[in-house]
Amino acid sequence: MKNYKLIIADDHKMFLDGLLSILASKKEYEIILTANSGKNVAKYLDINNDNESIDLVITDVNMPDLNGIELNRHIKNKHPKVKTLVVSMLHDAQTVQTLTQDNVDGYVPKNAEKAELIHAITTILDGEKYFSQSIKDVYLKGMFSNEKSLHESLSKREKEVLKLIAQEYTTQEIADKLFLSKHTIESYRKNLISKLEVRNLAGLTKHALKLGLVDE
Repeated sequence: MKNYKLIIADDHKMFLDGLLSILASKKEYEIILTANSGKNVAKYLDINNDNESIDLVITDVNMPDLNGIELNRHIKNKHPKVKTLVVSMLHDAQTVQTLTQDNVDGYVPKNAEKAELIHAITTILDGEKYFSQSIKDVYLKGMFSNEKSLHESLSKREKEVLKLIAQEYTTQEIADKLFLSKHTIESYRKNLISKLEVRNLAGLTKHALKLGLVDE
């Protein structure tokens, strides 16, 4: 049986002790370090980068010095082989989306059952990602909310231009259809690329599909 080296970071001693108690029954897990701040974990990993192979860092989000989001980002940038699991009471849409974009390997709420926590750790160490259902729900709700607010941020005219771009009309054809100048349509296109944070017309078409302005 392979042994795994773990680091746990949490500034709540009671939760830290509880987690250590849960993992104590698993002989394949060796706790190399416990820390009450993300800064201590980052420092340890940086110093022992060459001679200490850490498999997984379990971290809270709210911590002094360096929070869980910043710690995860540091690990993924400087120690990409190290897996990360966030175990936190904080799971608002912004936090979940940020950590997901930063390639966190798993996210479990602190009130998760012991069995789920062990399952999450096992899944991540086996090379897969693990997110509790409640975390997935928050993520999807946040994504839907973002799309809704994005849709609402576009003016009626911007939506018309975006729809016609997605339908592959040329700039001149769009100008003729909307009784506007070619220069005005080009301005709309540039503004849409900036507002929707895409790079080209293909990106605009994807957003038009996502916003339901055209059929697939």
